[in-house]
Amino acid sequence: MYCVTTVDPTLPLSPYREIGRAEWARLAAGLDQPLTETEVVELRGIGDRLSLTEVREVYLPLSRLLSLYATATKRLGAATSSFLQKDDTTTPFVVGVAGSVAVGKSTIARLLRELMSRWPGTPRVELVTTDGFLYPNAELERRGIMDRKGFPESYDRRALIEFLTEVKSGATEVRAPFYSHMRYDIVPDANVVVRRPDVVIVEGLNVLQPPPAPNDVAVSDLFDFSIFVDAETSHIEKWYVDRFLALRQAAFSNPSSYFNVFAHLTDEEAITTALGYWNEINMPNLVENVMPTRHRARLVLRKGADHDVESVLLRKL
Repeated sequence: MYCVTTVDPTLPLSPYREIGRAEWARLAAGLDQPLTETEVVELRGIGDRLSLTEVREVYLPLSRLLSLYATATKRLGAATSSFLQKDDTTTPFVVGVAGSVAVGKSTIARLLRELMSRWPGTPRVELVTTDGFLYPNAELERRGIMDRKGFPESYDRRALIEFLTEVKSGATEVRAPFYSHMRYDIVPDANVVVRRPDVVIVEGLNVLQPPPAPNDVAVSDLFDFSIFVDAETSHIEKWYVDRFLALRQAAFSNPSSYFNVFAHLTDEEAITTALGYWNEINMPNLVENVMPTRHRARLVLRKGADHDVESVLLRKL
């Protein structure tokens, strides 16, 4: 069952318009497919089933819509500067991508970066993940929340807000910390550098969280557009377990991997371990913190059991 939020976008009197897959796919008519099969394979994450058809029918129209929004926002910024008799100070268009662990949001964010960069109005697109704003493992251990990694309190929210504020203020160069999935930790002295691109995509579990206090700034306050990747909890659980099994044969087998201890588990042991992590950490985080933010997104991508998008919910203007 889908978790119910304060404003359920599926209700008849919804602020969203629901667009079925077939209707959405028709929006791709006349649009050239810019990616090859090889590029799509390189972009998809472990466990994802992204195909050229899915790219053409779902993500190509979405990238075009985002490009239109970005171009219109840039024009509005220029018009506002002209009205104020000031130099044009239009800043990057920021897109937030939220959703559960294993729902495919990282693949979608990478794909949108590639697709949006092919449109004339948005040639320079950067991607930043909020993993870089997790507290280092040593700090998580000090706070006693290592087992809550991925929950809102495990992130340096202030640093993320400061980063996005600099981006939206038009800073020439802004740096974000770099997170290594192999080391499962922040890499000291390593950075992701953003130099005033046309678009910045920010991907993460909790990017649509409301502010912790009424007078605080929410991360999403600094977004120009936001996307939530949605699916039934039972589907996400299966994708999580499948991904864990795939990683056991891939990244986990690297002796340098933080998770190398899982490389030699049997299938049964690996499934039990994955379900343990899901039920104790990822599922509670999804139910308590991630899913309740779905209604804050401007657009919701609803996936079916096969990872394909079945419908799109777009907030009415």
